[in-house]
Amino acid sequence: MVLRVLRVGLHVGFAALLAVGLVRVLISETTTQRRVAAITLAFLLATLYLAGTIAEKRHAAGRAPSTAPWATWWLAGVVLLWLVLLYLHADFSWLAFPLFFLHLHILGQRHALVAVSLLTFAVIAAGWYHSGALALPQILGPMLGAIFAVIMGMAYQALYAEGVNQRRALDELRTTRAALAEEQHRAGTLAERTRLSREIHDTLAQGLSSIVLVSRSAAAALAAGDTTAAADRLETIGATAAENLAEARDFVADLSSASGTQSLAGKLRRLCASTERSATAAGHGFLVSFRQDGTAIALPPQVSAALIRAAQSGLANIGAHAHATRAVLSLGYLSDAVTLDVFDDGKGMSPGDIPAKPRSDGTGYGLAGLRERLGLLGGTLEIESAPGEGTVLAVRIPLNTAESDS
Repeated sequence: MVLRVLRVGLHVGFAALLAVGLVRVLISETTTQRRVAAITLAFLLATLYLAGTIAEKRHAAGRAPSTAPWATWWLAGVVLLWLVLLYLHADFSWLAFPLFFLHLHILGQRHALVAVSLLTFAVIAAGWYHSGALALPQILGPMLGAIFAVIMGMAYQALYAEGVNQRRALDELRTTRAALAEEQHRAGTLAERTRLSREIHDTLAQGLSSIVLVSRSAAAALAAGDTTAAADRLETIGATAAENLAEARDFVADLSSASGTQSLAGKLRRLCASTERSATAAGHGFLVSFRQDGTAIALPPQVSAALIRAAQSGLANIGAHAHATRAVLSLGYLSDAVTLDVFDDGKGMSPGDIPAKPRSDGTGYGLAGLRERLGLLGGTLEIESAPGEGTVLAVRIPLNTAESDS
């Protein structure tokens, strides 16, 4: 706004000073020839000046190409017409003041200072020529005006540079905010995708895997003519599918599987019974028992969900890899933590077989996702196993973390 006011003031001042000079010529001159010459030259100067300002304004508004290639020639034409008017009458000397600003704006600083000095000399010479004498005010006036114009021109350039820097800073700030918003959106999308993959793996994928195994066992029973066993397998498939349907509905409704009226111990007991039933139907059954140590306390939904997911993952791994005959799910309430141990008497494994992250073939995701889930709650996951000695999956979540998240 400040720069715009200065520019408008410059153009209005040029027009006013040109009009004053022309009126003074018309009043003081008695010859028609000099009057016509002054009117013609003033009209040409006003037309040329107006054309340059309109072109510059159109360029500033983005509606015309840059005026820089011919701005110097335009300024030279304006100065030439002004010098002719200055030769006709000394009252056109006042136009030198806005011309100082034009030179400071269009030319480089060094060339502008030289041009301002020459214009000042022209004003002093014109006063001497028209008056026939050279007084001190005729010298000091143009010189002081030139010095003031140079100072104001430098201040204008400083304001202009500051405005450009502020626009660049705002553009960079907008760009940075847009990039930050995009990065936050990308991070949120990735976190949500990771959460969804954990939920799908720990719920639907495990149930579908169980259904596939039991359906194969049912097909084998039908092939052998054992319709009773096949019917039992089909009943198991139906029950497993119903449980997974309930999981899917809770998942779509964005509800934790630990929500509802049933206690955590009740959910774990139901999980043990479901796992034992599915394993038996699939043909590699093992006994699954549950026990609880300590007095149960209310846990936040995300903690209960993590414990259930840990139990599902541990029992699924036992059914798929351990070849066990017995598994025990143990829930413990300590003074400072809640624990869950999943034990089996299967074939075990060496420490090097325990994946720290998902393998390239897609396996090992359950344990990696479980570690990540527990890490968000401040919990830990430890696996103890040896070949032929079974496996223990131990989960521990601090109670202070559970309470702070509730």
